[in-house]
Amino acid sequence: MSTIRVATNFNIDLEFEAAPFHRRLAAWLLDVIISIFYCFIVFKIVNLLFHSRSSGASDFEGISALYMFLLIPVITYHLFCEMLLNGQSVGKRIMALKVVNEDGGRPSISQYIIRWLIRTSDYMILLIVLSSPGAIQLGSQFFMQVSAAFGLLLADIILVNSSIKHQRLGDMLAHTMLIKNVQKANIRDTIFLETEQSYIPVFPQVMNLSDNDINTLKGILDAAIKHSDFKLAHRAYEKIKNHLKITTSMSPFDFLETLLKDYNYLSAN
Repeated sequence: MSTIRVATNFNIDLEFEAAPFHRRLAAWLLDVIISIFYCFIVFKIVNLLFHSRSSGASDFEGISALYMFLLIPVITYHLFCEMLLNGQSVGKRIMALKVVNEDGGRPSISQYIIRWLIRTSDYMILLIVLSSPGAIQLGSQFFMQVSAAFGLLLADIILVNSSIKHQRLGDMLAHTMLIKNVQKANIRDTIFLETEQSYIPVFPQVMNLSDNDINTLKGILDAAIKHSDFKLAHRAYEKIKNHLKITTSMSPFDFLETLLKDYNYLSAN
């Protein structure tokens, strides 16, 4: 099992299980199948709509524009899935994988956008799927584009299997990584914890922490609970108490969870 060690802002190292290559490949194939199926349905619908019409230049331009509009969901599939499903696409969720930032927390919107813009393998598949006989007739130009796409895909495969954090090019530029996520995805996978309206914050000093610090804190608490690691929780407990100048007799686990609840309540009110 390949692990990724991450140094957090609290000088506490977290370990994550790197996404195995076969799981990444299976998740990618599932997402590609979903995209191809959607493209197939779109092509069928458009062909039925324009089948009985003449094939003039204006119709060709209209069909092309309609294709581009209907294919926006395919192009933005990964971006919106990962933003809305906490770092997961449908394929990643099925294969229990998740995108996190290099601190182990939830990536920012800008990080999701960067890794989406530098997708190479999906663009390669989309290029092949959208290739019509007319595109193939372009000859060398078309095949040069396909060759370049395959080259970028090969580069991603090499980077995933050789880089320290098993990152593809988009992950390197976005400072994100793909890890194995063995827990079921729910609201507790994020920094958000439900608090009652009558909840009274215990440590208002928590608002001195940044969003990235809170993401890191959530990652530490999850890892400590998952592995029953009291030492990890206690190290975070001491670091944060000293940083925020808090005096408390709470247990480390209770203290860390209370901080998260306080942050959620105070940031929402």
